Amino acid sequence: MFVSLNWLRNYVDLGNLTPEELAEKITKSGIEVDGIEYIAEKSNDVVIGYVETCERHPNADKLSLCSVDVGEEKLQIICGAPNIMQGQKVAVAQPGSVLPGNFKIKKTKLRGVESNGMICSMQELGLKEQYLPKDITDGIVVLPDDAIIGESVSPLLNLDDAVLEFDLTPNRADSLSMLGVAYEVAAILDKPILLPDEDVEVSDEDANAYINVEIEDTDLNPYYGAFMIKNLVIKPSPPWIANYLMASGIRPINNVVDITNYVLLEYGQPLHAFDYDRLQSEKILVRTAKQGEKLVTLDEKERILSKDHLVITDGNDPIALAGVMGGASTEVTEETTTVLLEAAYFAPTAVRKTVQDTGLRSESSSRFEKGIDPNRVKAAGLRACQLLQQYAEGEVLGNAVEIDQLNYTEKTVEMNVDEINNRLGTAISTVEIVHILNKLRFNFRQNDKDFIVYAPTRRQDIKIFEDMLEEVARIYGYDNLPFTLPMGASHAGSLTERQQLKRNVKNYLQSVGLMETMTYSLTNKHYISTLISPEIKAKDPKPVELAMPMSEDHKYLRLSILPELLSTLAYNQARNQIDLSYYELGSIFISNEKEVTEQPDEHLRLAGALTGKWLEHQWQQEKKEVDFYVVKGIVEGLFDYLNIPVTFEQAKLPKMHPGRCATVVVHNKTIGFVGQLHPIQAKNRNVKETYVFDVNMEEVFAAYNNEPSYNQIPKYPSVTRDIAFTLDDHVVAGEVKSTIEEIGAPLVKNVQIFDVYQGDNLAEGKKSIAYSLLYQHPDKTLKDHEVEESYQKIIETVNTKFNAHVRS
Repeated sequence: MFVSLNWLRNYVDLGNLTPEELAEKITKSGIEVDGIEYIAEKSNDVVIGYVETCERHPNADKLSLCSVDVGEEKLQIICGAPNIMQGQKVAVAQPGSVLPGNFKIKKTKLRGVESNGMICSMQELGLKEQYLPKDITDGIVVLPDDAIIGESVSPLLNLDDAVLEFDLTPNRADSLSMLGVAYEVAAILDKPILLPDEDVEVSDEDANAYINVEIEDTDLNPYYGAFMIKNLVIKPSPPWIANYLMASGIRPINNVVDITNYVLLEYGQPLHAFDYDRLQSEKILVRTAKQGEKLVTLDEKERILSKDHLVITDGNDPIALAGVMGGASTEVTEETTTVLLEAAYFAPTAVRKTVQDTGLRSESSSRFEKGIDPNRVKAAGLRACQLLQQYAEGEVLGNAVEIDQLNYTEKTVEMNVDEINNRLGTAISTVEIVHILNKLRFNFRQNDKDFIVYAPTRRQDIKIFEDMLEEVARIYGYDNLPFTLPMGASHAGSLTERQQLKRNVKNYLQSVGLMETMTYSLTNKHYISTLISPEIKAKDPKPVELAMPMSEDHKYLRLSILPELLSTLAYNQARNQIDLSYYELGSIFISNEKEVTEQPDEHLRLAGALTGKWLEHQWQQEKKEVDFYVVKGIVEGLFDYLNIPVTFEQAKLPKMHPGRCATVVVHNKTIGFVGQLHPIQAKNRNVKETYVFDVNMEEVFAAYNNEPSYNQIPKYPSVTRDIAFTLDDHVVAGEVKSTIEEIGAPLVKNVQIFDVYQGDNLAEGKKSIAYSLLYQHPDKTLKDHEVEESYQKIIETVNTKFNAHVRS
């Protein structure tokens, strides 16, 4: 909302407040002022002049030689504007004056003829072109005949105005009008308010003889007033109306349209003027549109309507979208002489539906959507009739045609002084409360400290005690509210154990080179049942469907993080980002009910997706592609970091590569999986070879033991022994490793697999796996026989248990 201060002064005495001071007071009262814009830069010595003579320049066809009376003297001025002519009153910058942009006017010669000043256009006086009437954008500004010669042009053209831009919250629709702003400012400054006069003289003719109004659904349109004005003269608006409209960001068009726009801004009540002679009947019918019905609106676009849209018709065809925009077929033109002026109340829901479907938003619809003041609907119509009578020479017919089923009841709110002070921490007296209510111009009844407040209909946001509490607080002054420091012992904030664990997990993953992502918790029908971890799949979860989804792509609460994570991977790969390593720590939502009647359970899970090169050193010509062992190593490293024992068991899972997939097992319980996405699935998802993991972090955190531990740094040397076993194909290398660790304890501190071989010199169905064993004693240097004894015991056990033998 743009608020012209010169316009506002018509209703409230602003005294000597600067725009900046007023903006600060308004902001502190609860309505934020986003900015202040001055209509034009300050200019000096620009006065009203009268063009006594206007002749062609002797040496230039496109220049005019003018004699201009500026009061104290007559100036010879050369002007190049195409619309300059004798008898006009114009804005004259005299020699020595300074125009916006620090443009200094001097005496000069043009084509050999002296020129003493400049006749100015609106742009040269500092006004922006988008706010100017179309007929004066290419020439000088022509002033009204009653302008006084020699006086400053600034007041006449509103050049000394400043405009405040309000950033209104949806509940403060009352301030979408100059009167609403006036009530607000009058309350802040504790000043009286002067409301406009709505008296209008009407003729003996009856409007009912010209028009009949019918409404199909009064719930959608409880009030419709049709005012008839005859014998109009279409012409430019008086300067003060045009100036206020331009300050509010609206381009003047003609007196009739401008007056409806002016009253819209003044009262916050949208109006619409129909050219009566272009109606196809003497009837106005308000109804919902027929499916597929068409209407060309004032912006010259054809709108295809539905049965959800409320329209104004001439009894048969639509002539306006109710509360949004009029139709081109009944637009006011220069030939218009009779106008049907509409002042109506349309239900916010009906207007909002039309706006959503058509994408057409206007100054009118923005007010109807938020709710308008019922008591201003007819008043705005009368105000417009008065102005049309005065500035368009219109004849207002008596007995406007009305259908009125509008609710004018004021809402009542009970409040108590002690409760107000208890909530605000103040000591506001009953007398001060009365003064605040009087400043707000709210009617009330008082019984000692109890008040019953009648919220005026202009304040649709006042409904409950808390609303009145806010009104009292802001008018009392937020700066006057007391403040105290917290009492009692204070405690430093800290993370819970779960929060710290989540942070530690993220730190680990980022330290090994993964990047965090945050994807939608909602997914679509195709992805909801894919890549679900086996332990979740076993519970046969039912997808939770949203009642009102944003779109079909975000219709279900996810059962796995991976589908949306892969979508992010595909999106980035499509933009030439090849080497990607993502993880996400987030929730999935599990319900076993076919129809969800309770909130689904949230389970915290960790998922990752990696593709491309994992390591690359161009100088050394070394690179490492992501593979199963890289991803398995990341997951294994996480469990080592948390000091939780973990094993991996080969598995075949849907949508995963059958030979490169394993489940993650903790305490004999499956808690996730790791592996390569099946190549067919990767192709369908538009990703290259990709490896993923998915871990149930609820189980991980439950297995976590936060007991501090310490391993002494060894002081004695270690001994390394390597051993290669020939094993059957079906023997799992990890089981052999676990056996070595068990038999070799406590001397064997670490076991690593460093080679797997199949091929020449090995029988069919056999493989060779090589292990590196690290021996170390914390208290002494190990002797050869101690290492050898342990070494032989390991060989014997593995050979017996796995039908193996040591490969020579």
